[in-house]
Amino acid sequence: MIRVVLTVALFYAPAILVGAQPTFSARVEGIRVDVLVTDSSRKPLRGLTPADFVVRDNGVLQQVDIVSFGDISLNVGLAFDLSESVTGARLEQLKSASAALTTQLQAADQSALVTFDRAVSLRCPLSPQHACIQTALSAVEPAGETALIDGVFAGMLVGESDVGRSLLMVFSDGLDTASFLTSSRVLDMGRRSDVVVYPITSRDARPAFLEHLADLTGGRLHEVDRRDDLSKTFRAILEEFRHRYLITYTPRGVSRDGWHKLEVRVNRPGARVKARPGYQG
Repeated sequence: MIRVVLTVALFYAPAILVGAQPTFSARVEGIRVDVLVTDSSRKPLRGLTPADFVVRDNGVLQQVDIVSFGDISLNVGLAFDLSESVTGARLEQLKSASAALTTQLQAADQSALVTFDRAVSLRCPLSPQHACIQTALSAVEPAGETALIDGVFAGMLVGESDVGRSLLMVFSDGLDTASFLTSSRVLDMGRRSDVVVYPITSRDARPAFLEHLADLTGGRLHEVDRRDDLSKTFRAILEEFRHRYLITYTPRGVSRDGWHKLEVRVNRPGARVKARPGYQG
């Protein structure tokens, strides 16, 4: 347990020592919300403008100022469980899936890798040097218990460390057995953070807090088993995230403090919308 605390502290000492947390973009320039819009067949709905979106902040109708689609670089963070259960074929699948993912990243995108067993390690800081991930994974040796909550916390901090749209993909095939932090701390971070979390978990060991975190951040949990193709899952998540809209509005008629309930709709027949349910002011 002490090793987990020391490892996290080494990488994130400034934020932890001052009690800082990632902050959802509720700044002067406005609120940013990642939104997935699909049609009735679940294909991305393209060509939407600010006039197509209806946004309510605590029930108050807002004016959407900017809508961006596919023209903003991505920060893609990977947080991988490398405890003793992730060995053999599963580890090889994880390496192959990571390689497939990085080949889909664009030159302007950044990637990062956090791994966790009993300790949390920042293997690759956020950068456009995507080859770091494969190099790091080729040298890992899974062992020990699972500090899942600590690993997710570290992954979200990495995602908040630079501008751009941040996706965090969390892979774990088990439940937490070694974390210092509590799940409530990570969920509170989700309420304040711009990072969108997509967990990939085993069907027979799905931590409830990961599903809750995915909902809070506007992501989606994927369940897999050892026969599933992780490469296909990883590529599908990246493709879905890249085809999300980023909408921006300046809050009007609402207080900046406290929890803000968000409602996002699209004025198109059959449109399906997925976005975070709110943010902490």
